[in-house]
Amino acid sequence: MPWDPAQYLKFADHRLRPAIDLINRIDLESPEVVYDLGAGTGNITEMLAERWPGARVIGVDSSSEMLERAERIDNLEWRAADIGSWRPDERADLIFSNAALHWLTGHEKLFSGLMSSVATGGLLAIQMPRNFGALSHTSISKAALDGPWRSTLEPLLRPAPVEPPEYYVRVLSPMASSLDVWETDYIQVLNGDNPVKEWTKGTWLMPLLSALEEPWRGEFESAYAELVEKAYPKESDGTTLFPFKRMFIVARKG
Repeated sequence: MPWDPAQYLKFADHRLRPAIDLINRIDLESPEVVYDLGAGTGNITEMLAERWPGARVIGVDSSSEMLERAERIDNLEWRAADIGSWRPDERADLIFSNAALHWLTGHEKLFSGLMSSVATGGLLAIQMPRNFGALSHTSISKAALDGPWRSTLEPLLRPAPVEPPEYYVRVLSPMASSLDVWETDYIQVLNGDNPVKEWTKGTWLMPLLSALEEPWRGEFESAYAELVEKAYPKESDGTTLFPFKRMFIVARKG
């Protein structure tokens, strides 16, 4: 599936905030090897390099479109790889991933494998959206199932990909000397015309739009837009409030 970096970056500030919050919870003084898994356009990879200037920082992503944007940043390493099967060449002091692993299935095997790739005393630090029960996301399924495009889109619909926090505690605890798992509800104040539609168009809506040709593509997008515009009406000042839940994990390798 091709990514559209420009669409994704429309809400760069809001997407960046959870990554900053996660970085601020990482207690490592001088890691030598740092991986950013699902690095995207490299904005956060660059922040990791600024936080630990003495570290070797490597950004990993499966999207050539995203990596093309990331490679504008000098003095960092970039690798194209399937992040679901990727493993580092050497044990890492930090494997960091912001808003990427929710695209993958099989989290028990995935998270156990990533934790096994962390050096003793190192950290696995993960942030994933857990907002899939919100109207922004359930309206995608409703719009997909209510139109003539149903047979095309129904096979693409996915159940909520991220488990409750307790699941990840149970998966990671046997390998961790310390483990911190928490959730934060961000009350995002968005600007623009139907910004919730524009938000999901850069992420969860994108595979469905990519599967359709015109005129169905435009008609499906309009049907979804109508649903979320009603679900997230504008405030009196013209902004739109978009609550968004995210889950964080910081696990130290035992």
